[in-house]
Amino acid sequence: MAFSVCSAPLTVKQKGYRDLKVIIDFDGTLTAEETQVKALAGRSLDTLAHEIIGVPREELAADYQATRARLMQAPHQYWWEVNGLIASYCDEGAFILNTTTLQVMLRDDVLYRQAVTAAFPQAEYDPVIDCTNYLFHRHTAELAPAFRPAARDVLASLIENPLHTPIILTNSLGDKVTRHLTTLALDEEIAVLGDTRQYEMDPEWTRHFPHPVLGQIQVWPVAEQYRVDLRRPAYYRALVRAADDGSSLAVVADTFSLPGALPLLMGIPFFLLRTSYTPAWCAQVVDAHPLGCVLDDLADLPVALEAIPAA
Repeated sequence: MAFSVCSAPLTVKQKGYRDLKVIIDFDGTLTAEETQVKALAGRSLDTLAHEIIGVPREELAADYQATRARLMQAPHQYWWEVNGLIASYCDEGAFILNTTTLQVMLRDDVLYRQAVTAAFPQAEYDPVIDCTNYLFHRHTAELAPAFRPAARDVLASLIENPLHTPIILTNSLGDKVTRHLTTLALDEEIAVLGDTRQYEMDPEWTRHFPHPVLGQIQVWPVAEQYRVDLRRPAYYRALVRAADDGSSLAVVADTFSLPGALPLLMGIPFFLLRTSYTPAWCAQVVDAHPLGCVLDDLADLPVALEAIPAA
């Protein structure tokens, strides 16, 4: 692990790291989502079969498994798409793979797509995206938390450190996360930055970000077959608001495209938790960036934060 000061100008001014807000992703970072994804997929298929599409559950399950296998054979060709832009590649997370599998399955089958369109007639994004968002938010709220072994100790350590303020990041509504955090019986309540919509892509957004080699960019070519789109205005605004009081920021997450790429090019240190599902290219990109760090264990985070250099 090594940090160096980014040579590009920063979009969010990092004034030093004495007052550091440590923004930690919930699902997959604090929790072991790889142990929950089977239950999430099962509940989602139940809802699709009985409430939305009206086809036998066994038929949906077979289509789901066949679609998932197809995605994993060429993950660079399949992604979570919002407003015509790539929000995340399909294999970057266990929950992301489930969401992308559902999206591809529902789009590829005409009858499934028609049923979803009828069920979501006033979609915020498009019927398939709204359907999978609904399934995710509804059923992750029903799952009991499955915290990683180090989660409580890491959060307690951050609470005890007067220079660090932990904040929990999530695309879900904050009430779910707040309820799950209470099971850890921490000494203080931790703020939740909820409904951040890291997946909300906007092709009309004109903001560019400084890359030390490529110049001002909106799409970051991170590997031969992977390009990460930075046009995430809702997430950008959430990070800017978090820094409005002059605090410095660091972001910690188990996936790259959704929560990690934008902070790095805003000049915000990003810590990627390497898990059983982390693609090699994600870890390589983070490790190569001067403000990136790959953690092999969540327990390593408090010490890793001390290695961030003063701006």
